[in-house]
Amino acid sequence: MNFNVEQTDAEQKTQKYLGQKGLIVLITFLSAFIPLSTDLYLPALPRMAENFQAAPSLINLTLILFFIFYAAGSLFWGPLSDKYGRKRILLAGLILYTAASFLCALSGDVYQLIGFRVVQAIASGAATAVAQAIVKDSYSGQKRVSVLALVTSMTMVAPIVAPVIGALILKVTSWRGVFVVLALIGLLITFAVIAMEETIAQRSTASILESLGRLGVVAKNPGFMSLLLTFSLMAIPMMSFISSSSYIYVNQFGLSEQVYSYFFAANAFFMVVGPLLYMRSTRFIKPVKLIKVSYVVACISGGLISTVGVSSPWLFALSLVPATFMGSITRPPSANLMLEQQKGDTGAVVSLMSFAFTIFGSIGMILISLDWADRVRVMGLMYMIFALLSLIMWQGISKKAYVQKVLQ
Repeated sequence: MNFNVEQTDAEQKTQKYLGQKGLIVLITFLSAFIPLSTDLYLPALPRMAENFQAAPSLINLTLILFFIFYAAGSLFWGPLSDKYGRKRILLAGLILYTAASFLCALSGDVYQLIGFRVVQAIASGAATAVAQAIVKDSYSGQKRVSVLALVTSMTMVAPIVAPVIGALILKVTSWRGVFVVLALIGLLITFAVIAMEETIAQRSTASILESLGRLGVVAKNPGFMSLLLTFSLMAIPMMSFISSSSYIYVNQFGLSEQVYSYFFAANAFFMVVGPLLYMRSTRFIKPVKLIKVSYVVACISGGLISTVGVSSPWLFALSLVPATFMGSITRPPSANLMLEQQKGDTGAVVSLMSFAFTIFGSIGMILISLDWADRVRVMGLMYMIFALLSLIMWQGISKKAYVQKVLQ
């Protein structure tokens, strides 16, 4: 599979108030909405279960349902942004997110919390779906890949700092303070979006139903859909770790909430350096081979997790690092490759990308939340199985004529 270099970049949209650097920072925060909305309160999950006197499986619904409804929300926000513009849709989603976050903090019981988290999740879809659409609006070719790598890397800072900040918040207040912080973040980003210049060059003149119907048009693109399925599979084991990490480190390995946050942050560090190293790695290895290697490494990493990783928190963390690192280093090229499969319908494309990743991630969270005797061993098996399946699919799809071959 040979990739061809695009010779020109799209003319960047001017940003009178934010500037180009400010736009990238805004895109980063929008892209980080999901890790901020989940990882910030991960250290509080065990304490929330005690506070509400609820089973961990019920508390986990605040996480699982968040991802499911976020996926559903992202489906319609993207196409609507093609019709009404990126800015209007962002403002609508952010205002709803901020209000829902405050209501989460005021929840009287676990069922109210679950309900407000659902609203918060639907609103989050506007931020992440439109963020990727803005990237495609504003950049093309190698410049887009560079921006995707930079934004992905900066976004991965959120999983590093969020659990640590969450643990610090828990030292001075209850879990409710975590949601107040999320509301304030939503309010701050709302002001930044107000200052943003619209990035879409031409809005769709179709009706709302016709705009949503573009999802079906994109779904009929075999190149896009085959890549989407292949690249989304690894969300299953990855999100199984995100949702169960606090129980593994705190309950299974007996660590404190603060120490757990350090382990979680250490793993997230490799999510940051991966995209930054991607641009350098292309000098030595072609993107298509790099993706193949990432699946092989993830499979080996899964084997280590299932064997030596069950022994201690240190061995578990070290066994997980290879899969985390290789997964992050291939995110920019895989995202750009999917974006290039469809000309136009950007909102629908990014909506389906967010939807698929989140749905597969939710499957991973549901699987790991079952009553397993050893979650660590199960997680390792999930990495092995889905990395092997992704490798087999990639080997076949990367050679198909219907896949647009572009330099990643």
